[in-house]
Amino acid sequence: MRKYYDEIMRIAGNVVTVRATGVAYEELAVVSSANQSSLAQVVHIEGDRVSLQVFSGTQGVSTEDKVRFLGKPMQVPFSDDLLGRIFNGSGMPRDGRPEVQAEPVEIGSPAVNPVCRRMPDQMVQTGIPMIDVFNSLVESQKLPIFSVAGEPYNELLARVGLQAEADVIILGGIGLRHDDYLKFRIAFEDGGVLGRSIMFIHTAADPIVEGMLVPDMCLAVGESFALQGKKVLVLLTDMTAFADAMKEIAIVMEQIPSNRGYPGDLYSQLAKRYEKAVDFDGAGSMTLLTVTTMPGDDVTHPVPDNTGYITEGQFYLRNGRIEPFGSLSRLKQQVNGDSRDDHRAIMDGCLQLYSQCRETREKRDMGFEMSRWDEQLIKYGDLFESKIMDLSVNIPLFEALDRCWAILAECFEPAETGIRRSIIEAHWPKPLEEKASA
Repeated sequence: MRKYYDEIMRIAGNVVTVRATGVAYEELAVVSSANQSSLAQVVHIEGDRVSLQVFSGTQGVSTEDKVRFLGKPMQVPFSDDLLGRIFNGSGMPRDGRPEVQAEPVEIGSPAVNPVCRRMPDQMVQTGIPMIDVFNSLVESQKLPIFSVAGEPYNELLARVGLQAEADVIILGGIGLRHDDYLKFRIAFEDGGVLGRSIMFIHTAADPIVEGMLVPDMCLAVGESFALQGKKVLVLLTDMTAFADAMKEIAIVMEQIPSNRGYPGDLYSQLAKRYEKAVDFDGAGSMTLLTVTTMPGDDVTHPVPDNTGYITEGQFYLRNGRIEPFGSLSRLKQQVNGDSRDDHRAIMDGCLQLYSQCRETREKRDMGFEMSRWDEQLIKYGDLFESKIMDLSVNIPLFEALDRCWAILAECFEPAETGIRRSIIEAHWPKPLEEKASA
């Protein structure tokens, strides 16, 4: 049994500082008094001064309490019994059912060696045209959704979880409102995917340290399922809340702040989680889709700014739509050439015409006279927004491609689209004289 330490020097917020030796970073400890015992985790070591974040808060903790270090980091039990279960941020059941008894796996382990990874080459279809057609999600990709408060980013995340091709869905909620948690639970139950889902939910009312543990628990469980050969989809919301939890603890421990008060290792802490996305050579894969809210819609805010350097693109969710300009999937070229021969042509042609539509709308708003071509562009833009960009649109990839062709045919002549003649002859909606004669 490990030695007890009873020299608690300082209590600040939910952090206690004790003099101890032979202790490791992120090691678990128990803070014990005559009336209660609280689980804690080492968050900072400076010489023999060890700072611990107490999971349940420091209310009732005194400087005369004893601290016993457990000699191990945070762990989460892993087995198929996790499927269909809901847990809180410390891994305890939130659904009223018994704890899962299984062999534990450590959380926060290093990312997989790139030599052991496959090159991503499989599309993850979501039924959302603005993703499937224009910025395809790829197995083992790491992609954030950049948005602001009030946008339906959690609804979008739930839809991806319901419709994406995945064997296991893992949802991590950080700082969620209780009604948002219920929306996820009801959506997964009604959609019939709760049986292959696992939820780790930290609400705004829970201890802040539990929010920091949620991504690590989701990724540790996801990696273990991926090693069994399963396709795993991990959904995390909201990584800004995760960064804010780090910031709050850093302030309590009086660390020197960096940009806007965030700790100096913000980039490393985010990268440590995002780089867990992997496609194992000879096993399964883990794809990571997250939400990053931007305070004040400021993309230069430290959290989205650092995230953009780590991830393989991003989706911008504004005005209830995924923006076609600014959104980017850097791996889409790995897969959209293999889906259908017209995929890339439609992607480029539609976006080019929509860009011209936006310029034409600006001219119209400034009072310029509209030409026939301008009227065609405006009509195209309205149809494109309602039939493709609207998040309520829910159709498979090939049907989305066909719908794009139908919109083009309704607004333009074939030669006006800028798409190669060979592609047009093969896919332009009937009747088309060239296609009929062929």
